[in-house]
Amino acid sequence: MFTLHPPFSRPAHGLAVVVALVCLGCGSEPEPASPTGSPEQASQPAPEPAPERRRALWVLCEGSQRVLEDSTKVLRLVEDAEALGATDLFVQVYRGGRAWYDATLADPEPYQQLLAATGQDTLRLLLQEAHAAGIAVHAWVNVLSLAGNRNAPIVRDLGRSSVLVDRHGRSLLDYPGLEVPPPQAGHYRMGTRGVYLDAGAPGVRDRIVATYRELLERYPELDGLHLDYIRHPDVLPFIPGSGFGVGLDFGYGAETRERFRQETGNQAPFQGRGGAHRGWDAWQRDQVTELVAAIAAAARGVRPALQMSAAVASHADRAYLSLAQDWRSWLDAGSLDFAVVMAYTLDDRMLDYHVDAFTRSKWGDRTWIGTGTWLFAKRPQRALDQLALVRASTAPGEALFSYDSIVDAPALLSALQQEAARESAGAP
Repeated sequence: MFTLHPPFSRPAHGLAVVVALVCLGCGSEPEPASPTGSPEQASQPAPEPAPERRRALWVLCEGSQRVLEDSTKVLRLVEDAEALGATDLFVQVYRGGRAWYDATLADPEPYQQLLAATGQDTLRLLLQEAHAAGIAVHAWVNVLSLAGNRNAPIVRDLGRSSVLVDRHGRSLLDYPGLEVPPPQAGHYRMGTRGVYLDAGAPGVRDRIVATYRELLERYPELDGLHLDYIRHPDVLPFIPGSGFGVGLDFGYGAETRERFRQETGNQAPFQGRGGAHRGWDAWQRDQVTELVAAIAAAARGVRPALQMSAAVASHADRAYLSLAQDWRSWLDAGSLDFAVVMAYTLDDRMLDYHVDAFTRSKWGDRTWIGTGTWLFAKRPQRALDQLALVRASTAPGEALFSYDSIVDAPALLSALQQEAARESAGAP
């Protein structure tokens, strides 16, 4: 469970505040213990206070607000976060291989531009202001997705082999408009288009780890590192692994397949249902899992108290089978302190199923629920209803996507602020 380290102690909100108010209203002081009471009763420890429920906001680097590119928006973000009852900010600082922070291993152009425009390092400003308000700041990084940036520094330095190749031998670099090419184009499409790095390709893991180590060394005040797009591309429709000979899957670059052959003695791709494909699928998952472990080890080497988290697919079995994302094992191994499931849906029953499944699982105390708040920009009550569903559960935290969309919808912003005020006051 997330622990807020000094100096970030702050008054709890939500359930923790309710408990405090009830205790304060208990009336007269308790009578001394009766001398006839048993030693066991007299020595009972006081019950532990309820843990503080966390609330995070995802803050986009290239959303409508572009917070890090305007010092005044940094200050407003902190004010809004307080009014929204946020304890944590997931602030996107690395996207498409580009950095909104002082960097040498990522493209520093966004940082250089904001520095010229504002005259200051706005990430440092945000850290200062958020910490003064008792709010934790996590650097949000898009790990394996380079969005549409075919010329990202990591690709220039490592070459085309650093990018995923599909089972037909086509690099994502060559996908027209980053969409599935013919003849599959009529049957499949990319869920989230982009250039995706191959976690199993030589040099990719080391370069990504070094990139985030540099970030944390330069900004040691960061409270967490929040991983996103730590998976293979999602192609629609999904396939349950590589062994069916249909659909599209990835990881078939020549150098990656050679690594697999040297480590296992087998040759991909596999056809038919002989079962050999399972070793290939597991190996692909392992590349992503080992990348997460390496990032966590390097990050904690810089700052042991750093909180490691990831935004992960809410359909966990599908993520395991189709996206090479075995995020539950990352929790098991301790590579993550908590996961944030992206349970974005208009279907409240589906959200209820997700919340119930995750909170009752063995990972329940380390699984936050991410809600698609932006879906209800014109229907704020629906957003409140979904948050109430989450808050009625034992989930230790929630995350709202996104700050930008909330600010863009004044009615939604107002409704969420009023909800936070009621929670803070302990009102029903």
